[in-house]
Amino acid sequence: MKPYPLTFDPILKPKVWGGRSLTRLGKSLPDNVMVGESWELADLPDSIPDGVSVISNGPLAGQSLRAALEQHRDFIMGDARLSEQGRFPLLIKYLDARENLSVQVHPDAAFVAKHPDAHLKSEAWVVVEADPGSVIYKGLKPHVTPAEFAKHIESNTAVDDLISVPVRAGDAHYLPSGTCHALGAGIVVAEIQTPSDTTFRVYDWGRLEPGRRLHLKESLECIRFGGQTERQPKPHRPIVARGVKSTPLASSEYFDIERLDALTLTRFPIVTSGLPEVWMMVSGSGRIETPGGPLVDISLGTTVLVPAGLTDSVAVLARAAWLLRVKLPSPLKGLIP
Repeated sequence: MKPYPLTFDPILKPKVWGGRSLTRLGKSLPDNVMVGESWELADLPDSIPDGVSVISNGPLAGQSLRAALEQHRDFIMGDARLSEQGRFPLLIKYLDARENLSVQVHPDAAFVAKHPDAHLKSEAWVVVEADPGSVIYKGLKPHVTPAEFAKHIESNTAVDDLISVPVRAGDAHYLPSGTCHALGAGIVVAEIQTPSDTTFRVYDWGRLEPGRRLHLKESLECIRFGGQTERQPKPHRPIVARGVKSTPLASSEYFDIERLDALTLTRFPIVTSGLPEVWMMVSGSGRIETPGGPLVDISLGTTVLVPAGLTDSVAVLARAAWLLRVKLPSPLKGLIP
Protein backbone atom coordinates (compact mmCIF):
# COMPACT_ATOMS: atom_id res chain seq x y z
CA MET A 1 0.00 0.00 0.00
CA LYS A 2 1.27 3.47 -0.89
CA PRO A 3 1.82 5.67 2.21
CA TYR A 4 -0.67 8.49 2.63
CA PRO A 5 -1.48 11.11 5.32
CA LEU A 6 -3.69 9.72 8.10
CA THR A 7 -6.55 11.54 9.81
CA PHE A 8 -8.39 10.37 12.92
CA ASP A 9 -11.74 10.46 14.67
CA PRO A 10 -11.42 12.80 17.68
CA ILE A 11 -11.87 11.17 21.09
CA LEU A 12 -13.91 13.60 23.19
CA LYS A 13 -13.44 13.66 26.98
CA PRO A 14 -16.07 15.31 29.22
CA LYS A 15 -14.47 17.17 32.13
CA VAL A 16 -15.77 19.06 35.15
CA TRP A 17 -13.73 22.07 34.00
CA GLY A 18 -14.57 21.75 30.29
CA GLY A 19 -16.80 23.83 28.05
CA ARG A 20 -18.13 24.12 24.50
CA SER A 21 -15.34 26.07 22.82
CA LEU A 22 -14.04 23.10 20.82
CA THR A 23 -16.97 23.57 18.44
CA ARG A 24 -14.96 26.50 17.04
CA LEU A 25 -12.32 23.94 16.05
CA GLY A 26 -14.83 21.92 14.12
CA LYS A 27 -15.61 19.38 16.85
CA SER A 28 -19.15 18.00 17.02
CA LEU A 29 -19.92 17.90 20.75
CA PRO A 30 -22.74 15.96 22.42
CA ASP A 31 -25.63 18.15 23.52
CA ASN A 32 -25.45 19.53 27.07
CA VAL A 33 -22.03 18.00 27.73
CA MET A 34 -19.03 20.03 28.90
CA VAL A 35 -16.05 18.70 26.97
CA GLY A 36 -12.57 19.44 28.25
CA GLU A 37 -10.38 17.47 25.86
CA SER A 38 -10.33 16.25 22.29
CA TRP A 39 -7.71 13.55 21.88
CA GLU A 40 -6.52 13.99 18.32
CA LEU A 41 -3.89 11.27 18.15
CA ALA A 42 -3.50 8.69 20.90
CA ASP A 43 -1.98 5.26 21.39
CA LEU A 44 -2.26 4.60 25.11
CA PRO A 45 -2.37 1.33 27.10
CA ASP A 46 -5.56 -0.76 27.09
CA SER A 47 -6.16 0.23 30.73
CA ILE A 48 -7.07 3.76 29.57
CA PRO A 49 -10.68 3.94 28.30
CA ASP A 50 -10.95 5.21 24.71
CA GLY A 51 -7.19 5.65 24.59
CA VAL A 52 -6.38 4.63 21.01
CA SER A 53 -7.19 6.68 17.92
CA VAL A 54 -9.07 5.25 14.95
CA ILE A 55 -8.11 6.24 11.40
CA SER A 56 -10.88 8.06 9.53
CA ASN A 57 -9.64 8.22 5.93
CA GLY A 58 -8.25 6.19 3.03
CA PRO A 59 -7.57 2.44 2.80
CA LEU A 60 -6.88 2.15 6.55
CA ALA A 61 -10.14 3.83 7.63
CA GLY A 62 -11.67 2.06 10.63
CA GLN A 63 -8.36 0.61 11.82
CA SER A 64 -6.83 1.70 15.10
CA LEU A 65 -3.50 3.49 15.10
CA ARG A 66 -2.17 0.52 17.09
CA ALA A 67 -3.14 -1.93 14.34
CA ALA A 68 -1.75 0.33 11.63
CA LEU A 69 1.60 0.53 13.43
CA GLU A 70 1.74 -3.25 13.76
CA GLN A 71 1.13 -3.72 10.04
CA HIS A 72 2.87 -0.66 8.56
CA ARG A 73 5.43 0.43 11.13
CA ASP A 74 8.20 1.11 8.62
CA PHE A 75 6.29 3.48 6.37
CA ILE A 76 4.64 5.28 9.31
CA MET A 77 7.61 5.60 11.67
CA GLY A 78 10.62 5.44 9.37
CA ASP A 79 13.73 6.09 11.49
CA ALA A 80 11.75 7.29 14.54
CA ARG A 81 11.40 5.11 17.59
CA LEU A 82 8.22 3.88 19.20
CA SER A 83 7.81 4.34 22.95
CA GLU A 84 9.28 1.82 25.39
CA GLN A 85 5.84 0.18 25.38
CA GLY A 86 5.90 -0.14 21.58
CA ARG A 87 3.35 2.61 20.94
CA PHE A 88 3.29 5.94 19.12
CA PRO A 89 5.47 8.22 21.27
CA LEU A 90 3.22 11.30 21.41
CA LEU A 91 -0.26 12.14 22.66
CA ILE A 92 -1.86 15.07 20.83
CA LYS A 93 -4.85 16.95 22.26
CA TYR A 94 -6.93 20.10 22.30
CA LEU A 95 -7.95 21.35 25.77
CA ASP A 96 -10.82 23.73 26.57
CA ALA A 97 -10.59 25.17 30.07
CA ARG A 98 -13.90 26.83 30.95
CA GLU A 99 -12.68 26.70 34.55
CA ASN A 100 -9.21 26.38 36.05
CA LEU A 101 -7.70 22.94 35.63
CA SER A 102 -6.36 21.28 38.75
CA VAL A 103 -2.78 22.15 39.62
CA GLN A 104 -0.70 19.12 38.60
CA VAL A 105 2.78 17.75 38.40
CA HIS A 106 4.22 14.84 36.45
CA PRO A 107 7.02 12.63 37.78
CA ASP A 108 10.61 13.74 37.29
CA ALA A 109 13.50 11.39 36.54
CA ALA A 110 14.40 10.92 40.21
CA PHE A 111 10.85 9.84 41.10
CA VAL A 112 10.63 7.46 38.12
CA ALA A 113 13.94 5.85 39.15
CA LYS A 114 12.37 4.94 42.51
CA HIS A 115 8.94 4.00 41.15
CA PRO A 116 9.10 1.80 38.02
CA ASP A 117 5.34 2.03 37.52
CA ALA A 118 5.57 5.82 37.02
CA HIS A 119 6.50 7.47 33.73
CA LEU A 120 8.03 10.78 32.72
CA LYS A 121 5.64 13.21 31.11
CA SER A 122 6.74 16.40 29.40
CA GLU A 123 4.32 18.56 27.48
CA ALA A 124 3.90 21.80 25.60
CA TRP A 125 0.93 24.12 25.31
CA VAL A 126 0.26 26.30 22.28
CA VAL A 127 -2.49 28.81 23.05
CA VAL A 128 -5.30 28.77 20.48
CA GLU A 129 -7.75 31.08 22.28
CA ALA A 130 -7.42 33.14 25.45
CA ASP A 131 -9.96 35.41 27.12
CA PRO A 132 -8.64 38.86 28.13
CA GLY A 133 -6.76 38.62 31.43
CA SER A 134 -6.40 34.82 31.33
CA VAL A 135 -3.29 33.17 32.77
CA ILE A 136 -1.55 29.85 33.08
CA TYR A 137 0.27 28.72 36.21
CA LYS A 138 3.81 27.58 35.59
CA GLY A 139 6.08 26.70 38.48
CA LEU A 140 6.31 27.83 42.09
CA LYS A 141 7.73 31.09 43.38
CA PRO A 142 11.41 30.67 44.35
CA HIS A 143 10.93 31.20 48.10
CA VAL A 144 8.24 28.51 48.54
CA THR A 145 9.33 25.44 50.54
CA PRO A 146 7.68 22.00 50.46
CA ALA A 147 6.38 22.47 54.02
CA GLU A 148 4.89 25.88 53.21
CA PHE A 149 3.27 24.63 50.04
CA ALA A 150 1.71 21.65 51.85
CA LYS A 151 0.34 23.98 54.51
CA HIS A 152 -1.13 26.34 51.92
CA ILE A 153 -2.80 23.46 50.11
CA GLU A 154 -4.50 22.52 53.38
CA SER A 155 -5.64 26.14 53.91
CA ASN A 156 -6.81 26.55 50.29
CA THR A 157 -4.32 29.39 49.65
CA ALA A 158 -1.86 27.52 47.42
CA VAL A 159 -2.65 29.76 44.44
CA ASP A 160 -0.52 32.46 46.07
CA ASP A 161 2.53 30.20 45.70
CA LEU A 162 2.10 29.69 41.96
CA ILE A 163 3.71 31.76 39.24
CA SER A 164 0.94 33.12 37.01
CA VAL A 165 1.81 33.95 33.41
CA PRO A 166 -0.52 36.07 31.23
CA VAL A 167 -1.17 34.44 27.86
CA ARG A 168 -2.59 35.30 24.47
CA ALA A 169 -3.34 33.32 21.34
CA GLY A 170 -0.17 32.03 19.69
CA ASP A 171 1.91 31.76 22.87
CA ALA A 172 3.83 28.53 23.45
CA HIS A 173 4.97 27.08 26.78
CA TYR A 174 7.08 24.00 27.41
CA LEU A 175 6.35 22.16 30.69
CA PRO A 176 8.99 19.53 31.49
CA SER A 177 8.41 16.80 34.06
CA GLY A 178 8.56 18.15 37.60
CA THR A 179 6.93 21.50 36.73
CA CYS A 180 3.94 22.36 38.91
CA HIS A 181 1.40 23.76 36.46
CA ALA A 182 -2.23 24.48 35.65
CA LEU A 183 -4.21 25.80 32.72
CA GLY A 184 -6.26 28.83 33.73
CA ALA A 185 -9.90 29.51 32.91
CA GLY A 186 -10.87 30.89 29.53
CA ILE A 187 -8.08 29.25 27.51
CA VAL A 188 -8.04 26.73 24.66
CA VAL A 189 -4.69 25.10 23.89
CA ALA A 190 -3.18 22.51 21.63
CA GLU A 191 -1.25 20.12 23.86
CA ILE A 192 1.67 18.03 22.64
CA GLN A 193 2.98 15.56 25.20
CA THR A 194 4.75 12.33 25.84
CA PRO A 195 2.09 9.63 26.30
CA SER A 196 2.38 9.05 30.03
CA ASP A 197 -0.69 8.53 32.17
CA THR A 198 1.11 9.41 35.44
CA THR A 199 -0.33 12.67 36.76
CA PHE A 200 -0.39 13.83 40.37
CA ARG A 201 -3.10 16.32 41.35
CA VAL A 202 -1.58 18.89 43.70
CA TYR A 203 -4.41 21.34 44.29
CA ASP A 204 -7.98 21.51 42.95
CA TRP A 205 -9.19 25.02 43.80
CA GLY A 206 -11.33 23.72 46.65
CA ARG A 207 -13.44 21.50 44.39
CA LEU A 208 -14.79 18.43 46.12
CA GLU A 209 -15.88 16.43 43.09
CA PRO A 210 -16.15 12.64 43.60
CA GLY A 211 -13.08 10.75 42.49
CA ARG A 212 -10.85 13.85 42.26
CA ARG A 213 -8.50 13.15 45.15
CA LEU A 214 -5.19 14.92 45.69
CA HIS A 215 -1.79 13.21 45.55
CA LEU A 216 0.06 15.39 48.03
CA LYS A 217 2.79 12.98 49.09
CA GLU A 218 3.76 12.04 45.53
CA SER A 219 3.51 15.63 44.33
CA LEU A 220 5.85 17.03 46.95
CA GLU A 221 8.41 14.41 45.97
CA CYS A 222 8.25 15.39 42.28
CA ILE A 223 7.90 19.19 42.28
CA ARG A 224 10.92 21.32 41.47
CA PHE A 225 11.17 23.77 44.38
CA GLY A 226 13.44 26.77 44.77
CA GLY A 227 12.65 28.21 41.36
CA GLN A 228 14.41 25.30 39.64
CA THR A 229 13.03 24.92 36.15
CA GLU A 230 14.58 23.63 32.98
CA ARG A 231 15.98 26.35 30.78
CA GLN A 232 13.45 27.31 28.14
CA PRO A 233 14.81 27.40 24.58
CA LYS A 234 15.44 30.86 23.19
CA PRO A 235 12.91 31.88 20.55
CA HIS A 236 14.16 31.70 16.97
CA ARG A 237 13.45 34.25 14.31
CA PRO A 238 10.84 33.21 11.76
CA ILE A 239 11.94 32.14 8.28
CA VAL A 240 9.86 32.96 5.20
CA ALA A 241 10.01 30.73 2.12
CA ARG A 242 7.52 29.74 -0.60
CA GLY A 243 4.92 32.06 0.89
CA VAL A 244 5.05 30.37 4.30
CA LYS A 245 6.41 31.82 7.54
CA SER A 246 8.00 29.17 9.77
CA THR A 247 8.38 29.95 13.48
CA PRO A 248 9.99 27.43 15.90
CA LEU A 249 7.94 27.31 19.14
CA ALA A 250 9.46 24.56 21.31
CA SER A 251 12.27 22.04 21.17
CA SER A 252 12.94 19.12 23.49
CA GLU A 253 14.39 15.64 23.42
CA TYR A 254 10.86 14.32 22.78
CA PHE A 255 9.49 16.63 20.08
CA ASP A 256 9.96 19.86 18.15
CA ILE A 257 7.07 22.22 17.42
CA GLU A 258 6.97 24.68 14.54
CA ARG A 259 4.23 27.10 13.50
CA LEU A 260 3.55 27.51 9.78
CA ASP A 261 1.64 30.62 8.60
CA ALA A 262 0.50 30.85 4.98
CA LEU A 263 1.09 34.43 3.82
CA THR A 264 -0.77 33.72 0.59
CA LEU A 265 -2.38 30.73 -1.12
CA THR A 266 0.68 28.53 -1.31
CA ARG A 267 1.95 25.11 -2.38
CA PHE A 268 5.08 23.44 -1.11
CA PRO A 269 6.54 19.92 -1.26
CA ILE A 270 6.42 17.77 1.87
CA VAL A 271 9.82 16.46 2.92
CA THR A 272 9.69 14.16 5.95
CA SER A 273 13.43 13.31 6.10
CA GLY A 274 12.50 9.75 7.09
CA LEU A 275 10.58 10.78 10.24
CA PRO A 276 6.82 11.10 10.83
CA GLU A 277 5.21 14.46 11.51
CA VAL A 278 1.93 15.57 13.10
CA TRP A 279 0.11 18.56 11.60
CA MET A 280 -2.65 20.40 13.49
CA MET A 281 -4.72 22.92 11.52
CA VAL A 282 -5.46 25.62 14.07
CA SER A 283 -6.89 28.25 11.73
CA GLY A 284 -7.98 28.16 8.11
CA SER A 285 -7.73 25.14 5.85
CA GLY A 286 -5.56 23.26 3.40
CA ARG A 287 -5.02 19.90 1.75
CA ILE A 288 -2.34 17.35 0.96
CA GLU A 289 -2.08 16.00 -2.56
CA THR A 290 -0.41 12.62 -3.10
CA PRO A 291 -0.24 11.14 -6.63
CA GLY A 292 -1.99 7.76 -6.58
CA GLY A 293 -3.26 8.36 -3.03
CA PRO A 294 -6.33 9.97 -1.46
CA LEU A 295 -6.66 13.75 -1.42
CA VAL A 296 -6.54 14.71 2.26
CA ASP A 297 -8.46 17.84 3.26
CA ILE A 298 -7.04 19.57 6.32
CA SER A 299 -10.02 21.53 7.56
CA LEU A 300 -10.06 23.64 10.71
CA GLY A 301 -9.29 21.47 13.75
CA THR A 302 -8.06 18.49 11.72
CA THR A 303 -4.96 16.62 12.90
CA VAL A 304 -2.92 14.69 10.34
CA LEU A 305 -0.19 12.09 10.85
CA VAL A 306 2.22 12.53 7.95
CA PRO A 307 3.99 9.14 7.68
CA ALA A 308 7.75 8.97 7.31
CA GLY A 309 7.41 7.11 4.02
CA LEU A 310 5.29 9.75 2.29
CA THR A 311 6.81 10.83 -1.04
CA ASP A 312 5.94 13.09 -3.96
CA SER A 313 3.32 14.93 -1.92
CA VAL A 314 2.42 18.61 -1.90
CA ALA A 315 0.77 20.69 0.83
CA VAL A 316 -1.63 23.44 -0.20
CA LEU A 317 -2.52 26.06 2.40
CA ALA A 318 -5.19 28.74 2.06
CA ARG A 319 -4.10 32.30 2.69
CA ALA A 320 -3.91 33.15 6.43
CA ALA A 321 -4.10 29.48 7.46
CA TRP A 322 -1.80 28.46 10.27
CA LEU A 323 -0.91 25.04 11.54
CA LEU A 324 1.36 23.37 14.06
CA ARG A 325 3.97 21.00 12.70
CA VAL A 326 5.22 18.55 15.31
CA LYS A 327 8.33 16.55 14.53
CA LEU A 328 9.67 13.49 16.27
CA PRO A 329 13.39 13.56 17.06
CA SER A 330 15.92 11.70 15.00
CA PRO A 331 17.56 8.78 16.83
CA LEU A 332 20.82 10.68 16.24
CA LYS A 333 19.63 13.80 18.08
CA GLY A 334 22.11 14.69 20.80
CA LEU A 335 24.77 12.31 19.47
CA ILE A 336 26.14 14.70 16.89
CA PRO A 337 27.38 18.13 18.13
